[in-house]
Amino acid sequence: MSKLSATGMSETGRILEALLSGQFICQVSDEDGFHFLAEEANRERIDSHLHVLNRRLASACEGELYFCAYRELGDNEHKVISQQFSEIAGSLLPLTEWLILSQEAQGQDSPISAGVALRLSELQTVVEDTPALREQLAKISQYKLFGSTSSQVDGQLKQVFKRLCEQGYLVRPNQEKQIYIATAKVDYIFEVISFIDEAEGLGLEQQAMDAIGQQEPLL
Repeated sequence: MSKLSATGMSETGRILEALLSGQFICQVSDEDGFHFLAEEANRERIDSHLHVLNRRLASACEGELYFCAYRELGDNEHKVISQQFSEIAGSLLPLTEWLILSQEAQGQDSPISAGVALRLSELQTVVEDTPALREQLAKISQYKLFGSTSSQVDGQLKQVFKRLCEQGYLVRPNQEKQIYIATAKVDYIFEVISFIDEAEGLGLEQQAMDAIGQQEPLL
């Protein structure tokens, strides 16, 4: 049987509700839910419940991320998926530019991925001390995805981090500290880029890697 939460809702019910609301579940965003879904019997139970709603349990990033997808696609489902895909595609540029900026500001050689900690105060210090990164942040923060109206690095960063948390790309485990942890949804973005790249031949993945290479001398 599924264990009961403090509110009396079973873990199965809690996860179903989360998935149907559009949440992505990984070890960072929902550790209990992730471990629950790591068991095949639980995945089958969840998938069985979703089946009656024309949904299925889907996974990405080599099983490190779970989400809800349609089982069969009719006209209405195609419309919903097209809208969702358009929203994701519209977010790719600002998200990619943000990931590149964060990677450079932290002096990392590899892209940010699930479990990586981002310290807002440290990023702020580096960005404020680097004119090229200040200019880049000002541009990124004004994208519709982030919607910052601040002219200060502090305000721009706080708005960007706030929106990334709202979108499920970051979590803030301790509200008293400005330390954020990347979720597997960040890795999912790279999978989406690769998918679009293969489908459309746009070279997005190579462009992102080239951009990282071009920015290496900034610091």
